[in-house]
Amino acid sequence: MRRLVVIDAPSNLGLRPPAPGTVPGCYKLAGAMRELGIVRRLGAYEGGVVVPPRYDRGDWQEGDGVFNAAAIAAYTCKLADRIEHHVRAGDFPVVLGGDCSIQLGAALALRRIGRYGIAVIDGSADFRHPGNSDRIGAAGGEELALATGRGQEDLTDLEGLRPYVRDEDIRIFGMRDHDEDRAEFAELKIPTATVGELRRWGPAELADGFRQSLEVPVLDGFWVHLDADVLDPSVMPAVDSPDPGGLLPDELGQLLRELVQSERCVGFNLTIYDPDLDPDGTAGALLAELVVGAFAQS
Repeated sequence: MRRLVVIDAPSNLGLRPPAPGTVPGCYKLAGAMRELGIVRRLGAYEGGVVVPPRYDRGDWQEGDGVFNAAAIAAYTCKLADRIEHHVRAGDFPVVLGGDCSIQLGAALALRRIGRYGIAVIDGSADFRHPGNSDRIGAAGGEELALATGRGQEDLTDLEGLRPYVRDEDIRIFGMRDHDEDRAEFAELKIPTATVGELRRWGPAELADGFRQSLEVPVLDGFWVHLDADVLDPSVMPAVDSPDPGGLLPDELGQLLRELVQSERCVGFNLTIYDPDLDPDGTAGALLAELVVGAFAQS
């Protein structure tokens, strides 16, 4: 078993403020998971904290592109340095976010090393870009598009490595059945499995097929990105955009386990859970249990 290394990436730079004068609380995710003993329970090593820049949108207005872009670009490179170091050493990074823009750090790190795929487990695929929306701004809803080279150059072409992930190397799980992005993914031939499809065919069974398609020789491996909003709000209300019709815990557990236990999986990140929206800690405890369970050896 590879050495798991927990790295904190407590950035909230990619989300809109939940209310005027406030900042998104997902930067507390890593601390909450640590309070629940996730490092000990995973049997993981300490990877430290990659400290993000201060959240400050300044005088940003709609139409100005991605807010906090310079800070996100700098943080992406800094986080990529840490992840790259551990992947090259043969470790398995477990990155605790943060919002979904932290995934750019993993994508850039792996692009420096070779060609890697990504398994995205997310209630929405975060594929907003100038070609399909006039409301660009929050990188946390755009990171997959940015990773594939869609969007402004200061985020899509860091170090001249655009794209960080190729379209054909992406697999998406857990989108709601009504998600309008499905049509675009079909055109791009990016495989997706919605909540309904996962239930119809079985989470483990579908994940097994998708996993095998990422274990091909042309890829050096793959990364798993988990957004807590893939879970139904009945069990995970502590996210910025709760959307009914999500996965239930057992379904996510089967799916996640099938992916992270692959010998070709090189790392994992967790995003979006907001402890400020979880006063009794129930949702956080569930999330920690699912992550620990996914890595547990049978």
